[in-house]
Amino acid sequence: MVRVTEELIRRRAEHNNCEIFTLEEVSLHQQDIERIEHIDKWCRDLKILYLQNNLIPKIENVGKLKKLEYLNLALNNIEVIENLEGCESLVKLDLTLNFVGRLSSVGALRENLHLKELFLVGNPCTEFQGYRQYVVACLPQLQCLDGSPIGRAERIRAQQDLDVVRRRVQEQEEDYVQKREKQKREGLEKSQRPGSERDEDSQSVLCSENTDVRDHQSPGLDSESEQTQPSEEQGLEQRDREFWEKPCAFTPESRLEAHHHLEEKRRAKEREREKPQKVKPRTLITAEGRVLNVNEAKLDFTLTDDEESNCVLLDLHVYRHMDTSLLDVHVQPTYLRVTVKGKVFQLVLPAEVKPDSSTAQRSQTTGHLLVTMPKAHGDIKPKKFSFSHSNTQFTHRPSPERECMRKRERLEVEPGKHSAVDLASLTLRGDYTRQQPLRLPANQQLPATKETPISKDFVDNPDVPPLI
Repeated sequence: MVRVTEELIRRRAEHNNCEIFTLEEVSLHQQDIERIEHIDKWCRDLKILYLQNNLIPKIENVGKLKKLEYLNLALNNIEVIENLEGCESLVKLDLTLNFVGRLSSVGALRENLHLKELFLVGNPCTEFQGYRQYVVACLPQLQCLDGSPIGRAERIRAQQDLDVVRRRVQEQEEDYVQKREKQKREGLEKSQRPGSERDEDSQSVLCSENTDVRDHQSPGLDSESEQTQPSEEQGLEQRDREFWEKPCAFTPESRLEAHHHLEEKRRAKEREREKPQKVKPRTLITAEGRVLNVNEAKLDFTLTDDEESNCVLLDLHVYRHMDTSLLDVHVQPTYLRVTVKGKVFQLVLPAEVKPDSSTAQRSQTTGHLLVTMPKAHGDIKPKKFSFSHSNTQFTHRPSPERECMRKRERLEVEPGKHSAVDLASLTLRGDYTRQQPLRLPANQQLPATKETPISKDFVDNPDVPPLI
């Protein structure tokens, strides 16, 4: 049983900063509430109260809500209209799909002078002959009944035929009361039985099905017969199907029974989820020693066999914002294993690698994991190309030895390209750091330097040091 608590009302009062004493509107629908309580003490200024789709059997503890204008009690178990005289400001009352069978109880709403709208759709009293005429005659302040406006002519006719309609309604109401008493007795007897007939029937059906299965099987198939026996979950599904297929009258008792059945089913599912689940043993390497490819984390990856650097490169697309401490990398000669948040990524390598020389790096921009694994066999070849990716250019820079080799290669004469030696690439050998006199050929002399004449206004100052 769900009780109306202060915590529950505060949770539903978020629009009012969780203050309940100044609350004017509160919605307590679909909370499985079975009794109205405490609301008239905590929320005196309440104007709108939603209590639809609960299990409330009686209207109570709302008489002190003097400012209440709209009360919604649809989809509950209310059978009598009562205890609403104190709601002086009540304008609209919704009792759709309840069990109001005593139509004479609408007379309790005469004191609600501001009542304009009333909804009784789906109640047993709406099936009475003269139902609308009786309500219109009993409540002269009403302007709309079940969504249909009340005209002046309809009100006059209802007042004229009130005596005849009242006698007819009383007869039908007595019949309904007797019928309800019988339904209550049957429901009480059913609840006092030691075992549920539905459960016993379902168990007998399960036993008969198991017996039939065993009769049709051979004696040597005991293991298969155990596998064909229905599990506990199948038994619950069968009992649930039988419960909803069994015909019953629409009464407050049947509605409560359906609610309890749904609650038991929900608890059974919670117990099933709380049970420790059998974890399948993880198979990474078979009994024969064969390594399997596993990708439990469902990650994209790229495996490259780089022949130039004699390495195997693995680019694993790890989540960008995941912490690196959640990664665990193990490199073996023939396979690689990466654990990502407890999920295994295992890959068989195309060649044998050196685990001790392998490296793992994480990209700070994309979060990808790059594992570089040198091959155990083979020679490193020089790179002769550059690789570009999107807007970034990655160019391989040759070593000094390679640069020297390239220069020496340029000294070779290729008949198809050059007819003479390229003197621009020749370099001198030896130590030429010492200054040596410049020797010119006999027939060549240095050009004479032209001296600049001294100006007439030039004055030689002895204090100024000479220029060197």
